[in-house]
Amino acid sequence: MHDDHPQPQRRSSIMRVILARLVLALALGVAVASGLMRVGFLDIPNRFNPFAPLRIAEDVNWLTRLKLSRLERDRRQCLAVLDESPVSHRSVPDRASEDGCGLSNAVEVSRSSVDLSGTFTATCPLTVAWALFEQHVLLPAARDHLGQEIVRVTHFGTYACRNINHRAGGRRSEHATANAIDIAGFVLANGQQITVKDDWAGGDRRQTAFLRALRDGACRFFDVVLSPDYNEAHHDHFHFDMGSYRACR
Repeated sequence: MHDDHPQPQRRSSIMRVILARLVLALALGVAVASGLMRVGFLDIPNRFNPFAPLRIAEDVNWLTRLKLSRLERDRRQCLAVLDESPVSHRSVPDRASEDGCGLSNAVEVSRSSVDLSGTFTATCPLTVAWALFEQHVLLPAARDHLGQEIVRVTHFGTYACRNINHRAGGRRSEHATANAIDIAGFVLANGQQITVKDDWAGGDRRQTAFLRALRDGACRFFDVVLSPDYNEAHHDHFHFDMGSYRACR
């Protein structure tokens, strides 16, 4: 008897061909759209254009992290992003080091949109991440939870030629290349001080909510975020870095 229905093996082959053609069509469509965006024929908002440069002031979306990560390989673009931000900075010459404590693509920061407890040297991508955090997390959280503006940030610094947790052995800390910053506290417009040490667990409900909002929000921009919840070594500060690991603790 003649069978007019395709056998299972034939049907599977047909489906593979159809799927392959769909994938090819999608890839071609993406390639064409990408080309049109690159040359400006597709006019879409900067924040939705994966090829447009990062801008600190724009609303954060799923492309923000992608654009931020590209700055690690593009010194000129990273500095251009900072030039359009409230961060007062100057470039720092690269410094090679055989002990793992060199500097590359770094800037010296003297001020941002708020006062800082001291100038610091940091990698350009870390500084951009800080500017994003300040604009989209720190300042809004202070208004939402405390009804105040932040006027000053107290930090423990960025660069220190040492291993993780000051151990004699082990791998270098991100601080060894100025790719991390430790944040200790904040001063409000009314003069009130909020510190990680005193207010993470001992502050009133609004203060603790504010600090936890900062920790959670920082994870949107920094690769590693460590708080007092992580271990005793961080009982008095937040650690933010742009290293090769990911953690939000």
